Amino acid sequence: MDLKLRSGTPEDAETCGHICFKAFGAIAREHTFPADVPASEVGVELVSRLLNHPGFYSVVAEVNGKVVGSNFLDERSTIAGVGPVTVDPASQDHGIGRALMHDVIARAADRGNPGIRLLQSAYHNRSLSLYANLGFQVRDLVACMQGTPPKGEIAGYRVRRATTADTGACATVCRRVHGHDRTGEMNDAIAQGTALVTEHDRRISGYATDLAFFSHAVGENNEDLKALIMAADVFAGPGILVPTTNSELFQWCLERDLRVVQLMTLMTVGLYTPPQGAYMPSVLY
Repeated sequence: MDLKLRSGTPEDAETCGHICFKAFGAIAREHTFPADVPASEVGVELVSRLLNHPGFYSVVAEVNGKVVGSNFLDERSTIAGVGPVTVDPASQDHGIGRALMHDVIARAADRGNPGIRLLQSAYHNRSLSLYANLGFQVRDLVACMQGTPPKGEIAGYRVRRATTADTGACATVCRRVHGHDRTGEMNDAIAQGTALVTEHDRRISGYATDLAFFSHAVGENNEDLKALIMAADVFAGPGILVPTTNSELFQWCLERDLRVVQLMTLMTVGLYTPPQGAYMPSVLY
């Protein structure tokens, strides 16, 4: 097998996007779960967006000149986020996924990222084993939850659209909770019009880049996250990601008829500071 890795280009979007759809669909069907990427055009749109975004590093795997997989590294923040990493089902179990992971780990090391994080579907035993063998540690068990967003308000908490003037305050909240900020992601979300902030005691106490699979949220406490969840019109993609270790928030979601779609494992290598507040990760971390 003549395996070669190269940088991704926008021209790879269709091929890599279709592989992304096939790879996620195959493993989901094998375990009778809904696929994270439900249609080929969704995979193509996702991969195209990542390939054209300057904040993402991409690597494409070719075997004998044929594209068989890809991987991405979110470089918008101090901590890098991995994924999606996908390999054509017809080419799996030949070390291609491992090679794609080694590439992004080396990339993060070259850039001096102090840590790397990812989320993997808990039912996917092979990816769990691969990441563990590469040095990733399990940090949390996260529930992907979907349903109709509950309506209501949290007394003393106001939710509004975020603006560019809020980025400093949001970075402060994120550093307080995680030890680092995610300003690059927040800037993208503000530009897209999806970012929200919570205000409490006349200051910003939490924010969300969106209530969605590829978005994250942080707050000083659970009331911030509850207010953000209730401000959503829909939960985009497969759903929001709620840490099950946050029993209060998880149970609150269940009591409001949100259902668990699947469980995911948050894994990290390098710098990791246990959150000092409430958070909901994106599928990248």
